[in-house]
Amino acid sequence: MYIRLSREDGDKQESESISNQRNILQRYIRENNLCLVKEYVDDGVSGTTFDRPGFCKMLQDIENRTINMVITKDLSRLGRDYIKTGFYIEDYFPKNNIRYVAIIDGIDTYIDSTNNDITPFKAIMNDMYAKDISKKIRSVLKEKQKNGEYMCSIPAYGYKMHPNIKNRLIVDEQVRDVIEKIFHMYANGHGTSEIVKYLNQHRYLSPTGYRKTGVVQDENKTNYNWNEVTLCNILKNEVYCR
Repeated sequence: MYIRLSREDGDKQESESISNQRNILQRYIRENNLCLVKEYVDDGVSGTTFDRPGFCKMLQDIENRTINMVITKDLSRLGRDYIKTGFYIEDYFPKNNIRYVAIIDGIDTYIDSTNNDITPFKAIMNDMYAKDISKKIRSVLKEKQKNGEYMCSIPAYGYKMHPNIKNRLIVDEQVRDVIEKIFHMYANGHGTSEIVKYLNQHRYLSPTGYRKTGVVQDENKTNYNWNEVTLCNILKNEVYCR
């Protein structure tokens, strides 16, 4: 049995929860006197991609002839990309003698059913739902950004997350001077290679080095050197305009 849950499920998350899916699948297996070989789970993976650890493991077992049937709660658990979902149902599963069942949708490739005939339409609807949710999420993120909220999980170099207010940045006083020096040098005509050379000569750790060690300067540093790509990303980042 295959179980999948991702953020795209939105308000339906409780009904689509891992435990809920597992209960439905286990009940179906008991009622139909089937033999459960293995459970495959992808928790927090979008249905728009098929590059999922649990799903890939299931495909390996299909290739190895370990299983001959796949059961999901509904078609959307298998996937939300209608082209690839159609490929697995119409081509891959039949070629590998796999019976596929989507319980809630009444799909069972082992029997003739009108539900099987409308499977492509259900797959298209699932695909459209995923794309619609994606658009809504992007619009929410854009609105939050317009309101000054910082939506990245890692704060930009020179800032740290506000201890009390979610998605708010405050200046990281430890590296304030480094950021000010970078922009001061650039504004006064120094090129990026010259600024990088200055930072490395004065033993400043790169943003990655600072994030990992908490150290701004290290006289003995041999790693975490600055480079022009990192510097240019800072110079172009609008977060420093605040």
